[in-house]
Amino acid sequence: MRKLLNSLWLLLFMLPISFFAQNVVSGVVTESATGLPVPGVNVVVQGTSNGTTTDFDGNYTIEDVAEGDVLAFSFLGFATEEIPYEGQSTLDVQLEEDQATLDEVVLIGYGATTEQDATGAVEKISPDEFNQGAVVSPEQLISGKSAGVRITSSGGAPGGGGEIRIRGGSSLSGNNSPLIVVDGIPLDQRGVQGVRNQLNSINPNEIEDFVVLKDAAATSIYGSRASNGVILITTKSGKKNADLRIDYDIKASVGSNTNKIDNLNAEQFRNLIQNEPGTDPSLLGNNNTDWQDQIYQTSVGTINNLTVTQGFDNFTYRVNYNHTRQTGVLKTDLYERNALNIALNQDLFDNSLKLSLTSKGIIDANDFADEGAIGAAVAFDPTQPVYDNSLPFGGFYEFSRVNSEGEIVPLNQATRNPLALLLQNDAEGETKRNITNFNVEYRFPFLKELKFNANAGFDYAENEGHNRRPFNSAAVTNVEAPYEEVYSGINRNVLLDFYFNYKDEVEALDTEIDLTAGHSYQEFFIENRTRSNPNDNITETFDVNRNSLESYFARASFDIANKYLLSASYRRDGSSRFSEDNRWSSFPSASIGWKIHEENFLRDSGILNQLKLRAGYGVTGNQEIGPNYGYAGIYTPSISGAQYQFGNQFYNTLRPEEFDQNLKWEELQTFNAGIDFGFLDNRLSGSVDGYYRETKDLLATVPVPAGANLSDLLVTNVGETVSKGIEVALNGSLVRSENFNWDVNYNITFQDLEITTLSLGNDPNFFIPQGGISGGVGNNIQLWKAGYDPTTFFVFRQVYNEAGQPIEGAYVDVNGDNEINEADKQPYKKASPDYFMGFTNTINYKNFDFSFTFRGSFGNYVYNNAQSSNGFITAGTVTPQDYYANLNANVLESNFQNSQFFSDYYIRSADFVKLDNISLGYFIPGNKIDVRASLTATNVLTITEYEGLDPEIPNGIDNNFYPRSRSFVLGFNFQFK
Repeated sequence: MRKLLNSLWLLLFMLPISFFAQNVVSGVVTESATGLPVPGVNVVVQGTSNGTTTDFDGNYTIEDVAEGDVLAFSFLGFATEEIPYEGQSTLDVQLEEDQATLDEVVLIGYGATTEQDATGAVEKISPDEFNQGAVVSPEQLISGKSAGVRITSSGGAPGGGGEIRIRGGSSLSGNNSPLIVVDGIPLDQRGVQGVRNQLNSINPNEIEDFVVLKDAAATSIYGSRASNGVILITTKSGKKNADLRIDYDIKASVGSNTNKIDNLNAEQFRNLIQNEPGTDPSLLGNNNTDWQDQIYQTSVGTINNLTVTQGFDNFTYRVNYNHTRQTGVLKTDLYERNALNIALNQDLFDNSLKLSLTSKGIIDANDFADEGAIGAAVAFDPTQPVYDNSLPFGGFYEFSRVNSEGEIVPLNQATRNPLALLLQNDAEGETKRNITNFNVEYRFPFLKELKFNANAGFDYAENEGHNRRPFNSAAVTNVEAPYEEVYSGINRNVLLDFYFNYKDEVEALDTEIDLTAGHSYQEFFIENRTRSNPNDNITETFDVNRNSLESYFARASFDIANKYLLSASYRRDGSSRFSEDNRWSSFPSASIGWKIHEENFLRDSGILNQLKLRAGYGVTGNQEIGPNYGYAGIYTPSISGAQYQFGNQFYNTLRPEEFDQNLKWEELQTFNAGIDFGFLDNRLSGSVDGYYRETKDLLATVPVPAGANLSDLLVTNVGETVSKGIEVALNGSLVRSENFNWDVNYNITFQDLEITTLSLGNDPNFFIPQGGISGGVGNNIQLWKAGYDPTTFFVFRQVYNEAGQPIEGAYVDVNGDNEINEADKQPYKKASPDYFMGFTNTINYKNFDFSFTFRGSFGNYVYNNAQSSNGFITAGTVTPQDYYANLNANVLESNFQNSQFFSDYYIRSADFVKLDNISLGYFIPGNKIDVRASLTATNVLTITEYEGLDPEIPNGIDNNFYPRSRSFVLGFNFQFK
């Protein structure tokens, strides 16, 4: 009986415990498309902290689960699954691919589409793909990130810009840069006066994303300005229903020069002068001066960003203040930016009316170093001192003589002291700029599918500055008075455009339609004034430049059965830059797409989740020709130093300018075909594009016969070019897990550009010299000629002896006439690459992140003008006056006595691979503040056989190049909750 009572008591005691007992659930998580296990999936009892993750085989076990609980399964790249628990002990789950990536909105100009519905060559680059570090110029963020896009910095100057080329450019004398559209405002492609780079007005920290439009099907909606591609920049704005957030980001950087021109040192120079017949060693000094060491320094910089943002149900704001200060590796060079960025968004009338305001106020300040010091440091006698207080040149040594009046004056044609060129130069400029855009979007309540969008904006800049040198500077021609130049200017760009957009689904046809039609007007105004006193004569100039563009545009897109895509656009542009007969032109485009992955035979393939074919054709234009009134006969007033005297009165004259009344814009026709693909839930994705482009009515500055016009050079339509290429972009997620992720991006571009026609007549040998070089007067090393790339070099073919040494003055007699003359010059090699690539790795492990980017360029050549201009004996020993100039160390190899400017000996392969950027970061979460620390290095490593300063030269001519520094950046980001 006792045993029975004890058993009943135990049963009664266990009853409430069993009532509240919690269960254990286990299972396997797999990919629905492939059936493969997914490691690292978060498994959480919704609303609690109770959770676990799947192991390498996708297995999980979670305890303390009660009936009625909801289990949430989540992982990056997959849609979250939420499954109610109903008492089962085993629960296997299949995760579906998250279509958010494919459905991500992508801007395409006057509208948007999704990535999977785009029919043109369009690429979106987001912040997690940006290059890291102390980035001042926005284009540096995407260098090496996009197939077909090559970005080459102009040099190492602080705040300096870069040359952006999409598919190699299409023009000769016209602008080859893409159209940049910032928050809906197309910027003036000519730039802004007084700044190193007009894109510096866009704070890189505030950029939400870049969208690159490459082919005509994507760009023709911008018509007459889209031949070289379009880049859409969207800046950040506040997020709805977001708590107040304050971010502070600081980056500090140091940089140093990694390479110098290889010149003779003082000992080598003395030996050369002493052993050279006819020289006077007494002209040498007793010093050992490395002039390049004298002009370069360690650069330092800081970038500060303070951001406040908050979002409510119908109103958001974001305010950012940026201060950037960066010195150059060239002494006295300084860039400083103070910028305030504001983004306001207001929704009204139940979200039918959306108002958006973005405004960027910038003060861009520069201390400009005299970059002539770079060439002077290469040429100045290394045996001379830096300072000499016995000379009347502000304490600096200068080459000088005593004139007939017993005064010490500088030698007129001698090289100036490089350090004095920097320290005695006072060159400052300041630009105040504001870019503001106000956007109104209204969705009609009686027709929800129809919306109206209006965009009003302006880009206004005022600049002022001066260049001054003291009277005791040897660089001033008139030593009795200081030199001063004062300048100011205005840039104004105003825009007003609007369009209607209608989107709807026609169920009877199983078709989604997207229709857009609108109008745009934009006006550009430039004014500049300059006052200077060269040779103690005051000169004043004043210039006004104005042009406008009016446009009508439309686009229609159709998505049939979520499989077949059709899109067409049309733009009609009228430009004041052309006469009434040529003022208006039309720019149509059409493109198609086929989403093969939506077909029944592939929809459930289990491996392929995206496969789309694209093809398109379009016409675009280029109106950036230089002169605004090249079609009209205009007159230019003379400056004060060129007046005509009648008696005691001086009168300004009027000079007629050259013109071509039939001038019109370039027209570019592009054919593009592409394929987009994704495998294994987009673990491997990418695209391949091929294009063919023809530019007609090519604009170029060409020589004309004497008397044929009012000048011997004329901007006119003169030729055609053909370019073609293949672009491949690959993205791979090598590892996906909770604690470790590894993503790879690789892109490669093959390109070819050829001038097919270039002549006002039928002369097959006609060519236009290009590519001015240092050395001599008016020498050019490149040419434009039918059948060749526009960057092709034009040289003699050097003859070598049995030991491989170049024989001075010995060139190949190409035409066999036993004479070496201009007829024996040949087009040879080119500066543009045959192909280039980018390779980026991004690795995340727990709270650590690590990334690096390589870039490579192949098949491109550089003319080493640093060697050719100073690489022969008489360059330093035969001077008009009593001084000697230093020589390039290559003279010890070539043994050239005299100049060999046009020898192909100086054309060198400039293939390179660069480790551009490497970054390590660590994230420290907190209750009230999150902190991310980072360390970044830029311009880390260059692998090349090129002997010069840098193989990456924008125009292919290496001379007086501002060296790019290697920099190290320490950064901290604080997010206050």
